[in-house]
Amino acid sequence: MILPIIAYGDPVLKKKAKEIDKEYAKLEELINNMWDTMYNAYGVGLAAPQVGLPIRLFMIDPAPFAEDEELDEKEREQLKDMRKVFINPTIVEETGEEWAFGEGCLSIPEIREDVFRKPEITIEYYDENWKKHTDTYSGLAARVIQHEYDHIEGILFTDKLSSLKKRLIKSKLANISKGKIDIDYKMKFPNMKKAR
Repeated sequence: MILPIIAYGDPVLKKKAKEIDKEYAKLEELINNMWDTMYNAYGVGLAAPQVGLPIRLFMIDPAPFAEDEELDEKEREQLKDMRKVFINPTIVEETGEEWAFGEGCLSIPEIREDVFRKPEITIEYYDENWKKHTDTYSGLAARVIQHEYDHIEGILFTDKLSSLKKRLIKSKLANISKGKIDIDYKMKFPNMKKAR
């Protein structure tokens, strides 16, 4: 089932999410619905707060980036097969020199800005089968994970922009929260009464 994606301005996007346990109600159904929602919106990642749930869960599938000719073959192969669910994750280390990349977000459509992030991360998490992992990722894979991880920390990519950039996009952000935007996937706007 495709869920509405929560738009910029909703308080759930600014909350630090809570951990869940194996008994979380209908977890498998939620994960399946989130995959459907993410693919329907042509996303490469989706966090539970983006569907209105302040829990520590997100998923990624950066396969579309594998088409980028500028990436080396090894990174393209890694991105192709990286469909993953992260439950109760903790980034334990971020290393390297920060690099910029134009990021967007399903909750903030039509805005893309350069965000600086470290190129390598180590993250501990549980998968959908409650198997624990500690993995290291680099490049675009690390960036997609960091972006989704920020969501469960109550941080949006726009929070990482300079004050000048924030001022320049302020009216666009206000329009998104009011639903004054042309999108082709289901969204729920904080300053509108119903999803569209």
